[in-house]
Amino acid sequence: MTNASKPTSPSATGHEVASGAKPAAKVGGIPRVNLPEDARLDTLAVREGLPATPWGENSEALFITSSFIHPDAATAARRFANEEEAFVYSRFSNPTVMMMERRLAALEGTEACIGTSSGMSAIMLLVMGLLKAGDHVVCSRSVFGSTIKLLQGEFGKFGVQTTFVSQTDLSEWKAALQPNTKLLFAETPTNPLTEVCDVAALAEIAHGHGALLAVDNCFASPALQRPAQMGADFIIHSGTKYLDGQGRVIAGAICGSAKHIDEVFTPVMRSVGMSLSPFNAWVVLKGMETLSVRMKAQTAGAAQLAEWLEAHPAIERVYYPGLKSHPQHELAMRQQGGQGGAVVSFIVKGASEDNGRAAAFHVIDHTRICSITANLGDTKTTITHPASTSHGRLTEAQRQAAGITQGLIRVAVGLEDIEDLKADLARGLNSL
Repeated sequence: MTNASKPTSPSATGHEVASGAKPAAKVGGIPRVNLPEDARLDTLAVREGLPATPWGENSEALFITSSFIHPDAATAARRFANEEEAFVYSRFSNPTVMMMERRLAALEGTEACIGTSSGMSAIMLLVMGLLKAGDHVVCSRSVFGSTIKLLQGEFGKFGVQTTFVSQTDLSEWKAALQPNTKLLFAETPTNPLTEVCDVAALAEIAHGHGALLAVDNCFASPALQRPAQMGADFIIHSGTKYLDGQGRVIAGAICGSAKHIDEVFTPVMRSVGMSLSPFNAWVVLKGMETLSVRMKAQTAGAAQLAEWLEAHPAIERVYYPGLKSHPQHELAMRQQGGQGGAVVSFIVKGASEDNGRAAAFHVIDHTRICSITANLGDTKTTITHPASTSHGRLTEAQRQAAGITQGLIRVAVGLEDIEDLKADLARGLNSL
């Protein structure tokens, strides 16, 4: 069989990857792909997963099944008790999902990963697994609008308190700490203002207080940055975005230690079932194969577009980490491998709050190439008005606190010719 397996002693759920983790040995074991220990990122993005089946398929197999057959009742009992590693039930263990988990963990440089049904369900699993009533979270106020609603609204009802602070002011993070603070949560760059936080500094603050740090790496992806290398405990992903890369499926994941994945998050997954479907996992798995080349091309296009927008007379301000005018430009270049990412946001000049939405809508509605949708990470360029879409459920006060004005437009650059994208935006900008 191609890619012979190498012996390991994986965990009960099989979520971990070969990155130094040494969980307790169990009976049996799910084999690994026989890759060199020094395999680099782009190789892992194509090769990590599971060994081929006896049929020798070169493209990873898709296992669409709800359950798995056991040779006898005693074996089934051992497997359900996590005494023997095997696939049991696709709510919490499936070969295709495991392939995606192992590949993403390898790219992020973490011991383990657990796939979820969406990026938001990954955050829900994180909080449900780690926190209880009376615990406290410190979170950037610049995170995705649904994240704010989930923490403040839904978990607030169950006694988990959240304090929202400046994404970039470390003194606010420190001042917000309470004796019951268990988790710090940030995304970097943020959606849609591309604010960048100092991951290493936040990790130091969290760990000095006995708390944990979670970082949403959706915008940059492991192709640009690996927060675990900077001290983050958990990496959150919406696989819907750059990991898939073509806007096809909904998916999410948490990357972290094997201990947390196996002992904290998997038991919650077994009970609650925010499971990633095998088909969606397979799509994301295949999408990761081209993640690096897509991100390089889309980032290069975004950098050109950001420079053009910054020089356009109809633009008041451009938000893009790759521009020297960005407040955290130097930090972003250190953390993101010298690349700014593929998302550019900008404010139309003269767009006061009274007419800002009309001006933004005018620019958006005059596009003919850009897709008017709040999704991002697609090979097709997308354009959206954050105040009425991704952050539309927030109050105006919350939007103002996060800097989401009515004149703000977000563009996630795809793979079209950049000159065509400039012309597409100029059609609306030039006719304001």
